[in-house]
Amino acid sequence: MSTTPIRLERSDGKGLAAGTLGLWGSTVIGLASTAPVYSLVATLGFVVLAMGAQAPIAFVVAFVPMLFIAFAYRELNNAVPDCGTTFTWGTKAFGPWVGWMGGWGVAVAGMVVLANLAQIGGIYFWALVDGIIGSSGDALLSDNVPLVTATGVVFIALMTWISWRGVEIGERVQNVLLAIQYLALAIFVVAALWHYFAGSAPAATPFAWDWFNPFAFEEWSGFTEAVLLALFIYWGWDTCLALNEETKDPKRIPGLAALLTCVLLLFTYVSVTVAAMMYAGLGDTGTGLGNEANADDFFLAIKDGLLGPVGWVLVVAVLISAVSSTQTTILPTARGTLAMGVYRALPERFKTVHPRYKTPSFSTLVMGVVASVYYIGMTLISDNILQDSILSLGLAIAFYYAITGYACVWYFRRELFTSGRNIVYRLVLPLLGALMLTYAFVQSAIDMFDVDYGYTVLFGIGGTFVLGVGSLALGVVLMVLWFLFPRSKRFFRGESLNRETPVMVPDEPAAAARSVDGGLA
Repeated sequence: MSTTPIRLERSDGKGLAAGTLGLWGSTVIGLASTAPVYSLVATLGFVVLAMGAQAPIAFVVAFVPMLFIAFAYRELNNAVPDCGTTFTWGTKAFGPWVGWMGGWGVAVAGMVVLANLAQIGGIYFWALVDGIIGSSGDALLSDNVPLVTATGVVFIALMTWISWRGVEIGERVQNVLLAIQYLALAIFVVAALWHYFAGSAPAATPFAWDWFNPFAFEEWSGFTEAVLLALFIYWGWDTCLALNEETKDPKRIPGLAALLTCVLLLFTYVSVTVAAMMYAGLGDTGTGLGNEANADDFFLAIKDGLLGPVGWVLVVAVLISAVSSTQTTILPTARGTLAMGVYRALPERFKTVHPRYKTPSFSTLVMGVVASVYYIGMTLISDNILQDSILSLGLAIAFYYAITGYACVWYFRRELFTSGRNIVYRLVLPLLGALMLTYAFVQSAIDMFDVDYGYTVLFGIGGTFVLGVGSLALGVVLMVLWFLFPRSKRFFRGESLNRETPVMVPDEPAAAARSVDGGLA
């Protein structure tokens, strides 16, 4: 097999807008990608149902592999600052087949979550309208499936346009949207604690350090389910790395932004969870966090009692969170498929970059179209199948994060023991993170096999398992089909991308940025 490096002909890398983002912009986009408000709405109730009073420690435990994998991302990015991230690093470490599947894991996770974000955006937009016009009963606009679906598709289209228009305008939009989200979360925490200390909380529950005891949980399956759910709400920080070629310091800023994002998310999730438990308690009736009726939307269940006439603030926050994350979720997937197109792992059209906006134009548009079609298709088939696809999302996340951790260890294998720093950051932490995520993947797949796990049963087994494992298996089918095309041969022979191949990134981002600015002027 030939491993002769390709000589790069373009001095501006892949043509992206180099030198655009600083540390603040990268961190904002990383935080926005996780949709902190929506993530809490979607998972907090289910984590409490699985873990009870140990919900806060579930978020802490899930943070550990995220932090370890963030170090793997940082180390690989320092050596190979390529927007293909897992695809590029997996290929360089293990070869084209593993790398391609890593890229597919990123793509399928983005596609599935975009459908869910669009649905949430549509529901909350019309819930806000319902509140304004006083709709009730069968007249609720938020229950109108065709209307909600059409609105969700509009949100996808709008955020696809912003992503296509340029990463700089996207950063400006995200600054505003993220500020609103964190303002709403601050209002939530302050109001919950105020009610607790004033004695007006519906089920005031004193804080207990035992909430952070990882050995106090009663069922191992509940613990693993809660941790997998918590992994979902941290997912998204790696967008910082997917934008590495567009930062002012590609080797330093993306990794630092990813670590900063993870820490900020840990503080956010734990503080909101503790405040919610102190306010609402863990009961299985009323506004209690243990009430299954509140599990899929805890904020909506308590907003009026918590904030009274300004309860709409939480509705707006969830709406903004979902729509904001719609835009930032498109970014890493579009750049991942751009890199796959550049290195011949996908058709040539995927490497197209807009000459003025310096964005992966074709990849961005394809992502928006595919997400819309998937959302509409799943809605037409069954909303339960759509919800099970969301529950299965953790499998794709654990899959490609684990590949990244193993890739870090194997890529740096020749220099692991040359320093104590390399042992810690390139061997121990990435390997531990990858092993944890591998276990989470296997255990979750076993749990999802049970027909009682999700909302559907397919082929006599849990629909969540079929959708989660099936989506990854579909990647294998597509990879084999692409292997049959002539253009793919250089990739699968290890010629267009291998350990020695120089990646297509600009050597001087600042100079490239000045060139871009001059061209636009």
